Amino acid sequence: MSRFPGLAEQNRQLTDARAAEPWLAGGSVTVQQQALRDLDRAWRNFFAGTHRRPTWRRGGRHEGFRVVGAQALRIRKDNRRWSAVLVPKIGRVKVRRTRDPPDRKSYRITRDRAGRWHLVLAAVPEPVPAPGTGGVVGVDRGVVAAVALSTGELLSPAGLRPKEAERLRRLQRRLARARRGSNRRTEVKQKIARLRAREADRSKDLVEKTSIGLARRFDVIRVEDLRVKNMTRSAKGWGLLVARMEDKAPGRVEQVDPAYTSRTCNACGHHAPENRESQAVFRCVACGHRADADVNAARNIADRRPAAGRAVAARGDRVKSARSVKREPQRARPPRSRSSGNPGPSGPGGRQAHIFLTARGPMAAGSVKPPRAGVRR
Repeated sequence: MSRFPGLAEQNRQLTDARAAEPWLAGGSVTVQQQALRDLDRAWRNFFAGTHRRPTWRRGGRHEGFRVVGAQALRIRKDNRRWSAVLVPKIGRVKVRRTRDPPDRKSYRITRDRAGRWHLVLAAVPEPVPAPGTGGVVGVDRGVVAAVALSTGELLSPAGLRPKEAERLRRLQRRLARARRGSNRRTEVKQKIARLRAREADRSKDLVEKTSIGLARRFDVIRVEDLRVKNMTRSAKGWGLLVARMEDKAPGRVEQVDPAYTSRTCNACGHHAPENRESQAVFRCVACGHRADADVNAARNIADRRPAAGRAVAARGDRVKSARSVKREPQRARPPRSRSSGNPGPSGPGGRQAHIFLTARGPMAAGSVKPPRAGVRR
């Protein structure tokens, strides 16, 4: 026997454990087997070098379970707005719906940090058809705005409103004064999590609406070939936008060399650091062309062609290596120690359309009502 038991051996151990422990036998065997399958896939991805080392699940952050097989098809439509799903060992749970569920093979029930329950149906959506107009758009990660388009459009998520931001600051000060382990600290953390979830929902809403809009309006979408892993946490939403555009418009997202896109004049082609009058304003010192700095960069991206040998899919390098083949040469740095970090996705890959439904019933006690949601194409 190998040092680490495989999936088949773990399933045999699970059968013995369920026979010995009544509390374990009280749970659904399908859910428990899927948890072992997710663990096995996470370790396989780690040893293949595509994901980080798996870590223990944290309470309140990785809450959820997956149901597959015939049980995943037991969703009953009660009326135009409400449905009921049969959850193993729990029974029928009412969920709010915004459209008919797609064909699915599994679903996942999750609880986020804000205490909201979601039913996520996994399905492979059809790609958005190209309009056939030959339109090309450049997309730049903006400084003042979150996303800048070569058409001159500037897009930013709604974020928190002024009153919500002030309330968040007050809650953070209360959290700093609360004693660790106290009920008051737990209550304040829950309120902060609700505000953070509201902000994250608005950012994801921008990503979904922007990606579906670009896929419907343009035949080719060009973006900068950026190293998202090396970017700050606030900038990693750019990677999500590129991934969602690739999901909805596969084969139509092209990466271009990002060098000097923000310093080159789109009108005359003059390149100089002095062209950036400020972070938000571009003024060419040669021809006097003046424009928004992010829009000028987006237009340069739209005019560039992908370099030879550069991957068209906007999902990173085709070959995993110590140094990206698409990265500009960098000065050598002292070696750094490796850390385990957070695990990558343990489930199977592929594009999925998610229907987020509000759970009502025994699972939703004390939960916060999530915003209206629907199919994410």
